[in-house]
Amino acid sequence: MLERVRAAIMGSFVGDSMALGTHWVYDQDAIRRRHGRVDSFLKPDMVQYHQNRELGDFTHYGDQAYELLMEVSSDDSFDVNSFASRFRSLFKGDYKGYIDHATQQTLDLIGECTSYEECASHSTDLGGASRIAPLLLAYGDDMHGLMDATQRFVSYTHDEIRVKEAAAFFAELSYKMIHEEISPVVAIRELLESKRFMHIESMIREGLNSTDKDSVHAIAFLGMSCSVEGALASTIHLIVKYEDDFKEAMINNVMAGGDSAAIGMLVGMVLGAYLGMDAIPEEWLSALKRRDDINALINHTKHFHYYDVA
Repeated sequence: MLERVRAAIMGSFVGDSMALGTHWVYDQDAIRRRHGRVDSFLKPDMVQYHQNRELGDFTHYGDQAYELLMEVSSDDSFDVNSFASRFRSLFKGDYKGYIDHATQQTLDLIGECTSYEECASHSTDLGGASRIAPLLLAYGDDMHGLMDATQRFVSYTHDEIRVKEAAAFFAELSYKMIHEEISPVVAIRELLESKRFMHIESMIREGLNSTDKDSVHAIAFLGMSCSVEGALASTIHLIVKYEDDFKEAMINNVMAGGDSAAIGMLVGMVLGAYLGMDAIPEEWLSALKRRDDINALINHTKHFHYYDVA
């Protein structure tokens, strides 16, 4: 089971870094003209948001997920106060990456609030849910703990019902991929039948019903912006259409543009958990600058009592 958790975490980071080169480029024709078919990592030179980053780096989403990985690999559980300290240190220091609205609002409120619940923004960005893969390391065999930690983690920066519901949905979907011998599409339909995701149900169904369409065109229609409403259906589309092909899912995500980093992290987490490490192209893993650090954090976790491999 540890290797599936590893693949979920690594797949999420690959999804972020693969998207870096075209992240927040909304002109799909411009991506195609500049790069052709993108099947490798790129430097982020089409827009200014990540101008201080290089090939193989993360976006700000990936940076936050990496802080979360460090947090859960060194403790027995997720502690929001400890993570909040890491979060503040990351962005209050000499941070070279982009600081999005939800992060800035959370940082701005720190001096005014007395608890982390009061510091959170009410951002609707799917990016708030996209960073959760490292929680699987701490709660790989504890669904209740995973759900609780997911809500506490996401609420720290995105205290908004659709973001929290999306995070819970993808956490449970990934957990199913790790533990159950079912495909993503079957698992997604099961989760829909539970009637526990009413705020995002229509978006999930829209994504499920779009897989007969070309992905780049489908995502332009379904949504490629930052919000849950603007990106969740596209995320479901990629997971279901390419449930047996991690590489094609990532390529089509990058070619579609928009908030491809948030989408890519969730797609990478779910398909990594389902397909395993062998499905992630070695050339992408090799290009990931923090690959060895990520593996070291996973290998030195205190949570081996959950797993078959010690």
